[in-house]
Amino acid sequence: MKAAICILLFALVGYIQARITYDDVLDAEFELFKVEHKRSYDNEYEEQLRLQIFKDNKNLIDRHNKRYAAGEKTYKMGVNKFTDLTPEEFKISLLSSLNSNHSLEGIDYIYNPSAKDSVPKSIDWRTSGAVNPIKDQNPCGSCWAFSAVGSLESQYFINEGRKISLSEQNLVDCSRGYPYYNRGCSGGWPIEAFQYIRYYGIDTESSYPYEARDDYCRYNRNYIGAKISGIVQIESGNEDALASAVANKGPISVCFTADSNFQHYRSGVFNDPSCSQPMNHCVVVIGYGTDPVGEDYWLVRNSWGENWGENGYIRMARNRNNQCSIASFATYPLI
Repeated sequence: MKAAICILLFALVGYIQARITYDDVLDAEFELFKVEHKRSYDNEYEEQLRLQIFKDNKNLIDRHNKRYAAGEKTYKMGVNKFTDLTPEEFKISLLSSLNSNHSLEGIDYIYNPSAKDSVPKSIDWRTSGAVNPIKDQNPCGSCWAFSAVGSLESQYFINEGRKISLSEQNLVDCSRGYPYYNRGCSGGWPIEAFQYIRYYGIDTESSYPYEARDDYCRYNRNYIGAKISGIVQIESGNEDALASAVANKGPISVCFTADSNFQHYRSGVFNDPSCSQPMNHCVVVIGYGTDPVGEDYWLVRNSWGENWGENGYIRMARNRNNQCSIASFATYPLI
């Protein structure tokens, strides 16, 4: 009986030590996280709150990565600058609810792939210099502006041979409210951004720098960096048409559903059939390919800085029944 009690006590002590060791590791990781991401909190209460959120997220990441190591998941999670945010805070800061019933007025053409169009097995527009460096929208739901600008910058390089950087802040401030459907840092549509650019043009990044907040419109026609002549939509939900457009026209602006797992994405092909909530994020598809583990993917340029995902990019599942609705709202500008 005593022997059994001793064994139980030793097991209990070992269990407690293991728990303490793991907590110590998480505490140390949180300290490193604060240094790396320059975090400081207002008071001890918030410090402890962020520590607990960090631990909860790190537990989720570790559990997911065990499944990834076992071959049960096609993508890996990791700590990033969003790891001290709850899923709700993350959505409020970076994402927005887009009205998918919006009629998308102003479309000039529906892209119709030609039988003569070449559709290679893979393409990456970065290799030809057509994609600008990753930008960071910061805590502002302006992804729609970055999506529109990203596609337009690439179109100028492909068609005009000019490398330009354009102003997302111009769109945040000036295409907000009537007659457009955009709401600045509270969300919007790339097509509405293109509508504004078709009428006014868009200033350069250097003349109208990004602020990550809603401000008054300071558009100046003397600093226009780009204009467009029309707007093209890809047939909604058609991944084959999207692939053809990416291959033959260049990077395409898309909007889709980013679920809570997006917050922690690190690498691999993001295959997550659960992303079925309303549209809430816009990005740029700059290529596509096939991964030996994750199979077909879209190569996507995000706007959350270079330290998120694969140096600012994510590979999203392709040919999975339009997963996350990635091919449902795809457009690009004509110049």
